[in-house]
Amino acid sequence: MAFVSKKRKTIASKVESNKIYSLKDASSLVKEISTCKFDASVDLHIRLGVDPKKADQAIRGTVTLPHGTGKTKKVLVLCTPEKEAEAKSAGADFVGLEEYITKIESGWVDVDVIIATPSVMPKIGKLGKVLGPRNLMPNPKTGTVSNDVVAAVNEVKKGKIAFKIDKAGIIHASIGRVSFGAEKIAENSQELLNAIIKAKPSTAKGIYLKGISMASTMSPGIAIDTKGFVH
Repeated sequence: MAFVSKKRKTIASKVESNKIYSLKDASSLVKEISTCKFDASVDLHIRLGVDPKKADQAIRGTVTLPHGTGKTKKVLVLCTPEKEAEAKSAGADFVGLEEYITKIESGWVDVDVIIATPSVMPKIGKLGKVLGPRNLMPNPKTGTVSNDVVAAVNEVKKGKIAFKIDKAGIIHASIGRVSFGAEKIAENSQELLNAIIKAKPSTAKGIYLKGISMASTMSPGIAIDTKGFVH
């Protein structure tokens, strides 16, 4: 039998296994049960009543969280030389094209978001095998393929995140840090859920939001009442 520390037992006891919490209460509780010595991430896990194998139900999108994620994202802009100054002025951490294509082909992916201008997409298409599995491939649907690199970089730096359903029909997303106030955690969560509800495909039948869970790094999950959301 695995050893469970006294602290872990105390934390687990604060989360009632059969209780469904309101978003407000969960946002307060997740701060209480975090045991990490660092500023842990707070994540939402949303199980949807769709079939992700169907193209029109493979839900994905973006949302700008009102309070950001609490993490400074490293941004790479792949563009032609005339756009480089704009990207750098907007705060992009890395800017260029050929040298970064070579680095990525060699396995370098030390970035959180990659933005590309439409004109360079033919050149970076070959990077799909490396970037695709890491959700780093630029895509017009997520606003990461754009001629307006300044706006694209600013949105990411201000808290824009991408969400995508996985093969099990679940969306996983970081919506803040345990250092955030409970109100900010709740507001960020609500903004993400609003975006997911808005992305509901017309072909989805039955219950759309089947389950919502909130957890911080290494903490037990807190079940959230889905009835509080219009869906």
